[in-house]
Amino acid sequence: MWIVDTALNAREEQNRPVRIGIVGAGFMCQGLTNQIRHSVPGMRVVAISNRRADRAVRVFRYAGYEDIAVASSQTQFDEAAVRLRAVATEDAMLLARSEHIDVLVDVTGSVEFGAHVALEAFRHGKDVVLMNAELDGTIGPVLQTYADQYGVILTGCEGDEPGVQMNLYRWVKGLGLTPRLLGNVKGLQDRYRNPTTQKGFAERWGQNPTMVTSFADGSKISFEQSVVANATGFKVRSRGMSRGIEYRGDVLKIGELYDIEELRRLGGAVDYVVGTPLTKVYCLAEHPDPRQQHYLDLYKMGTGPLYSFFTPYHLVHFEVPNAIARAVLFRDPVVKPLAGPVVEVCAVAKRDLKAGEILDDYGMYMTYGEAVNTDEMSAGRYLPEGLVEGCRLTRDMPRDAVITYSDVVLPTSRLADRLRAEQYRRFRGETWLDELLADVDPPDRARHRAVAAGVRNRGDRPVSHFAP
Repeated sequence: MWIVDTALNAREEQNRPVRIGIVGAGFMCQGLTNQIRHSVPGMRVVAISNRRADRAVRVFRYAGYEDIAVASSQTQFDEAAVRLRAVATEDAMLLARSEHIDVLVDVTGSVEFGAHVALEAFRHGKDVVLMNAELDGTIGPVLQTYADQYGVILTGCEGDEPGVQMNLYRWVKGLGLTPRLLGNVKGLQDRYRNPTTQKGFAERWGQNPTMVTSFADGSKISFEQSVVANATGFKVRSRGMSRGIEYRGDVLKIGELYDIEELRRLGGAVDYVVGTPLTKVYCLAEHPDPRQQHYLDLYKMGTGPLYSFFTPYHLVHFEVPNAIARAVLFRDPVVKPLAGPVVEVCAVAKRDLKAGEILDDYGMYMTYGEAVNTDEMSAGRYLPEGLVEGCRLTRDMPRDAVITYSDVVLPTSRLADRLRAEQYRRFRGETWLDELLADVDPPDRARHRAVAAGVRNRGDRPVSHFAP
């Protein structure tokens, strides 16, 4: 923190601000733009892209900008940036390609669109900070390989729960303890919530009902905890984690919920609970040294074996500038996959679904997401929650059933599907998803379903290898 603010003050004195482009002009973009404008020296929001440019203009005005340009071409964009005008645009690729931007912040929550923007940013030497756990939890590991290839930083952000957990994890490790569980705390868990039930809350706070629904139905926390799992190698104890177990006791005693031997066997776990007071995230850790255990007891941490460390808040957009500075100035990612996926998020039917229905996106009416270990995800050919939108069901599905690839026909030509297939091939040596994607053309739907179910016929085509 003190290193970051010293470095940003130096950039301010040198008149060399970190130049930021934000993709997505929603509620979080509004808060972040206002925060950087008024409270963060050494940074400047150069541009905001959104499907409708007028929304980006409104965000700039909310933050007190007056000289705002609307650009539809690279020339217009770059000329406005040179003149230090705030730039609003409907084309996110203008931000990714401009030499007047150092780093992109993705606040869209879109997996397919986010994949396109991230790769284009990498190709043009841009670091990318994700406020998009859905993208990170679905194809973050393979995107990291492309970031490494181009020599740029891809990172989750501070302030959001994965970043808060990873900061706590690193701090606890630095004390000499061994983290065994990283937990998140929610105020509500109801997997059947939808945008209609959440409309009032969303309107009260000026938020998107779909995003609010993803908080309530457990999808968002599943994506968040998958990001943490992939950054630590931790797993889930079972699909869905605790599914909202309530714990309102002393956070210093929350370790009583867990079996330390199970956590050791897993190599660590991610989880969440509902209702714990004055706590947003927690880390349970053990210390092997009896002498240090004595000191921890003296310091009111209890007798172990699981010691509880916790953070009482997450301040989201207030803290995101720290992640931006760490990435651009120190090449230090807040959250980064260790290697391949360890935990993913599968799609589960939110209501009884009928054959022929087209699935809507996460946070809507038809599915919710649950965190699941990748071994189970792959073995069951589970459909990822981050890629449900546009899939057509081929059979009826009862409520709470996990949806698999054999239950749907995929939309064609999605980059995110190809990247996920590459992720499995690269890190797990598995090609079943490559084969499935090679067989999704309309004349061959039955074959698509057979491959998704794990059937291998002698006549299968050779594995296809996709490049983004």
